[in-house]
This record gives sequence, C-alpha cells and structure tokens, in this order.
Amino acid sequence: MPAAFTSTTTSRRQFLTLLGISAAAVSCGTATAKGGSATGKQVTTLKYQGAVGSVTLPELAADLGYLGDVSLEWVGNTISGPQDIQSAATGQTHFGSAFNGAVIKLAAGKAPIKAVVSSYGSDQYSYGGYFVLEDSPIRSARDLIGKKVGMNTLGAHYQALLDIYLSRGGLSKADAAKVEALVVPPVNTEQSLRQKQIEVGVLTGVLRDKALATGGIRPLFTDVELLGPFSAGTYVMTERFIKQNPDTVRAFATGVAKAIEWSRTTPREEVVARMTEIVKKRGRNEDTATLQYWRSFGVAETGGRISDKEFQLWLDWLGERGEIKAGQLKAGDLYTNEFNGFGKG
Repeated sequence: MPAAFTSTTTSRRQFLTLLGISAAAVSCGTATAKGGSATGKQVTTLKYQGAVGSVTLPELAADLGYLGDVSLEWVGNTISGPQDIQSAATGQTHFGSAFNGAVIKLAAGKAPIKAVVSSYGSDQYSYGGYFVLEDSPIRSARDLIGKKVGMNTLGAHYQALLDIYLSRGGLSKADAAKVEALVVPPVNTEQSLRQKQIEVGVLTGVLRDKALATGGIRPLFTDVELLGPFSAGTYVMTERFIKQNPDTVRAFATGVAKAIEWSRTTPREEVVARMTEIVKKRGRNEDTATLQYWRSFGVAETGGRISDKEFQLWLDWLGERGEIKAGQLKAGDLYTNEFNGFGKG
C-alpha cells in the first residue's frame, strides 16, 4: 500500500488521541483567550488558521470591511478541519472550521465549543464527487464491496457520505465494512485513480474540474445528489470565549454571514478578482491559479444560519457507528444563531 494511504483504524486512533489532548487541555483551563472578562475588555483581534492559495470567509469579510473593529491575525495554515477546531478548543486560535460531524466528535469529547455560523457546504457549483474510471464496472453501491475509496480524511464529511450511500444502496453493515476507505492527499487522488491504486476517488473544486476536463472518468455519485444542497461545516468558538466576548462574536458571525451573501450576489468574476487581490496583498508567495475555478462556498442557508438538521444527520450517523452514545448530544445544544445578525428583523 502506498505510504500516502492511511488505514481507517490508524486515522481514528490518531483522531481520538488528539481529541483526548484537546479535551484535557480545555479541562485544565488552557482554552482561555487573552482579554475578555479578566480585563473587562473584549478581544478584538482573532487568531486563526488559513489555507494556502485560498481565501476563507472570515478573510473575505475582513477585506470587505464587514468585521467592523474586529481584525484577524493569521498564525499559520491548516489542511484539516478536525485540527482547525482542536486549535480553537485549546486556545491556540479563536475560531476554527470543520465538518459538522467533526464538531460533534469534539463536543462529545467534552470540549466546550459551539458553532456560530456555517462555513461551507455543497450545491450545484461546489460539491464533492465520488469518481471512477470511465470504463469501470462499478455502477452501484454493491459494486464497491472489496474496493478502495480514496478521500482527504477519514471519519469526516466524505466518509460519512460514503456510508450513507452504501446504506441507501442496501448494503448490510457487514458488507459496508468491506469497502475500504483510504486517506489520499487531494492533489494525488486523480493520479491514484488513473493508476488504479484506488477504484474510487473523491474530487472537489479545481482538482475535480481539471480531472473532468482531462476526461476518462465519470461520477459514481455526488454529495449534493445524495442529500440535496446542504451546509456541511461551521465556524466554532469556545463557550468561554463567546461568553466573555459577545460583541466580538457578534461582529464575526454577522460579518461572515454578510460575506456569504456578498459572494452569492456578486458576479463570479468580481468575487474571484477580489480573492485574488487578497492573496496577493498578504505576500506569502502563493499561487492564485486555483482561485480562477472558484464558483461558490456552497453554504445552503441564508447568511449561514444554522438549523438542527445540519447536525442531526451526523449525530445519527455517528451514533450508528458507535462513535458517540445515542442521545449523548442534542443538535440544538451544538450551535447558536444568537450572534448572527444577518437578516434579523
């Protein structure tokens, strides 16, 4: 097996180890933001992690002037949603974004976090596709038994959608367990698929569009076909930070909400140009080529407002997998729209 691939068991063990570290750090009080109630003054500079060559919604909101007196301080980049929200939970950053299932896992590990606004999702423009070679005999869920499916990380968005696809395809848990999910770096997924190291590969964004333009592959299914348009991830903060810095949280959540709607109502070319300018201005020697393929953040709800359904689906999924106890968490306890002022009134 290539070194780039990681087994389900190893990935889950690593995640649970990190989860334990995060929960322990929070319980020891290290998830304390500087400022807040200790000084009577709210934090107005938010530390965060970004992504190479990309513009996040908070970065876009800041550039558009939607965050008011709140500013952002970049502390590095991340390629993992679970890692990003763990950093927020332990106080290394003030907010992080991840798949809602990962948010549930961290909350189940006793990390006192809460989602405040949606961060990404799937729609007709922004979606994850499960691709096979054009001449592949795989046409249904049952055809995946004994096959390898490559994705960016395990125990998150794309493994969840795979499990739902297999279940709806009539596979028993025993048969579904014979479908092997593997971690393959997104930049290597197309090559791994074409070289037949995997039978199915998850492709998104520019990597999906470039692979489709090359030809020779076809979608087995997509996440938006499976569930319809949906918001899949959220920005989270610690409950302590939210309590101590309500005005800052309000500026952040509302600013991100405004940025979501600006991206929807502004011509795509203008959005791409604005994001390209943002990347160039920050001076990190990043390639902006992939931004030219941007089409949507995929957030389904107006202003990124969150509802129970966006967590309940994953609560049920994680409960069925035995990763959380049934009834351990309630969807409504995992998020708040209190600080998202977009569209209120």
